[in-house]
Amino acid sequence: MRIITGSARGARLRTPQGNSTRPTADRIKESLFNILGAKIQGAVVLDAFAGSGALGLESLSRGAESAVFIDKNTDSINVIRANALHTHLENKADIRRGDAFTLLKSLGREAILFDVIFCDPPYHLGLCQKLLNAVDSSILKNGGLFIAETGADETPDTDHTDFVLLRSRAYGATTKINIYQYMTAEAMPEGEIF
Repeated sequence: MRIITGSARGARLRTPQGNSTRPTADRIKESLFNILGAKIQGAVVLDAFAGSGALGLESLSRGAESAVFIDKNTDSINVIRANALHTHLENKADIRRGDAFTLLKSLGREAILFDVIFCDPPYHLGLCQKLLNAVDSSILKNGGLFIAETGADETPDTDHTDFVLLRSRAYGATTKINIYQYMTAEAMPEGEIF
């Protein structure tokens, strides 16, 4: 696994030991960031269930302003720190160990507003749905993106949220990328959003 482009292009990333994490494949990551394009420039990013930190670090390498990394696994936190140092992106990385839902509330109290939230938890546990339901205007900017990496047979529901599903694409038989935009009804633009 590596950083695909930007200031840390080509840097190899460590991954946590064991089967508790499932790093995003480079081809999926490249496809996702090609879709995001310039939207990542200057963005404030949250990498929830960060694992190796690959999505947040790729964002920083491509010009994101800063990234917060959340994971409850100590080994993952150590790997994210090592990867941030290895890529020379540690000054823009805020690495926090703990439960994503508890830390989300803490970030809201700190008035940190994100442009992009990556959600890449273990598949088939409903964690992307739970995080999508927990995100509101205290944490994500109006117009901000929520990117959920799920099992190929999962698509988090937006019926009771202020999110619009913009794109959903399966990669093989195991993985799907779902891109949502947070848009309150009173601020919903006419025409194409993304």
